[in-house]
Amino acid sequence: MCSLDGRLSFLRTGPLQLFAGKWVREDMSSLALDSGLLMPVASSELKANLNMAAGQAFYESLSDAEVMLRVSSDDNAAYEYLVNKHHRPVIGFMYRACHNQALAEELAQEVFLRVYRSRKGYAAEAKFTTWLYRIATNLAVNHARDHKVERSGKMVSLDEPDEETGATLDVADSVPDVEQQILRRERLMAIKKHVMALPEKQRMAVLMHKYQEMDYREIASVLKLSESATKSLLFRAYEGLRERLKEFI
Repeated sequence: MCSLDGRLSFLRTGPLQLFAGKWVREDMSSLALDSGLLMPVASSELKANLNMAAGQAFYESLSDAEVMLRVSSDDNAAYEYLVNKHHRPVIGFMYRACHNQALAEELAQEVFLRVYRSRKGYAAEAKFTTWLYRIATNLAVNHARDHKVERSGKMVSLDEPDEETGATLDVADSVPDVEQQILRRERLMAIKKHVMALPEKQRMAVLMHKYQEMDYREIASVLKLSESATKSLLFRAYEGLRERLKEFI
């Protein structure tokens, strides 16, 4: 029969060391470490998710202008954050400008490509969204002029609440009966026709004001007008719409 001393001799192969809160022989702790029995190892996917969450929280603590300044220093994660945050609103803005979903997505992609190309020259002199929608507006206007976009296609009417802002044009409310539904369809067609027929700057100003909830100063900066000229522009646009839609008001 093996003696007690013999049975325990294998434990006396190295000095004691503290491991996982207990004193063990050095060779046993090494075995545990090597085999991964006592230390859970985070997967690469988990580490990536943790890093992404940390990055998201960091960028959310900054203003968009501050994030864009990081983009100008070639922080690609910061650029991805801004794209993810503003991509859908820009598509919505472009859709209301060109009334074509596929084209709106293509133009929105071009907007963010231009944002990236212009990153080195960015200066946080105004809100990031003002700078962003100046790029979007210029692109939409230039595309409409270059391609002579047909203005009779499908679009989101200003008479319908926007899914993001809830903003509507102040015209008569809908009543859910057959007669009013017919009247509402006629009104929507009329609004679509007259909004798309607005002069380019008036139309873009209305879209920014009603759907992006941009104030006069921001719209003025995008359109490169004075605040008073912007107010006058919007006043003329809304008065023109109400005059043309007076039978529905």
